[in-house]
Amino acid sequence: MRFGSINVAEEKSGIEAAIGDAVDTAEAASNSTVLDVVARSGFAVMAVLHIVIGSIAVALVLGAPGQAEPTGAIEQLAANPWGPAVMWAACIACAGLALWQLSEATLRGRHLPRREQLGKLISSGFLAIAYGSVGLSFAGFGLGQRGDSGDSTRDFSTALVQSPFGVPALVGLGLTIMGIGVYFIVKGFGKKFKEELQHFEGTRRGKLISVLGVTGHVSKGLALILTGLLFVIAAATNNPGSSTGLDGSLKALRDHPFGPYLLLAIGAGFIAYGVFALVRARFGRM
Repeated sequence: MRFGSINVAEEKSGIEAAIGDAVDTAEAASNSTVLDVVARSGFAVMAVLHIVIGSIAVALVLGAPGQAEPTGAIEQLAANPWGPAVMWAACIACAGLALWQLSEATLRGRHLPRREQLGKLISSGFLAIAYGSVGLSFAGFGLGQRGDSGDSTRDFSTALVQSPFGVPALVGLGLTIMGIGVYFIVKGFGKKFKEELQHFEGTRRGKLISVLGVTGHVSKGLALILTGLLFVIAAATNNPGSSTGLDGSLKALRDHPFGPYLLLAIGAGFIAYGVFALVRARFGRM
């Protein structure tokens, strides 16, 4: 029996060692130059999307049509002779960025203290899903599919409300989005983004980049809080049709006395965030 126990222990140890070697190999692959380049390209794509969204938001103040959210921005990028090629290149870049964030949440996160592991799993895991969904949107446009994100959000909210525990789930979703918005505001005012970008620290360019980072993060945080608030209101009033995503939340500002000024500020902030993200894509820590 003792020899049998020793054999079982040795076999278990061998399996654990094999799993450990496989994880180490996967982590080494995630640190490859190829994934680094593709992930940086993904950051650049997201930066351009923010600039386009910000430009659309500013145009809305002037009465121009448009969807101030990722789908509307992607539609703008697709409206050129190179549209299909751009869509598939952006899809690959976003997929690479999502894969990199997934490796941050799992492979590289396993070396952190347990409490930090959980935080990294949540934050990077959420970003992996977000970037992956944007990549799927690019793929949809590459295949010739078009859609209105406001309609999609309303349909999703309606289906969620009609399901068991739908209203609490919709409230939870709204509060989660608002919480992410608060995180961006805190990150902006606290200048915690400097941890990701230290290349220009102590220089004049660094001060300008810091201003762009603060402005961009705070503006994006405010937009997310407005978006989450619409989900909470939709659940509280049992009117899922009122949850229209980022585009709907920004357009709703136009009906308030000082709304256009706030919309203009948020639009400018999104452009600032996009410019900051372009710098981060090139010089940021990976």
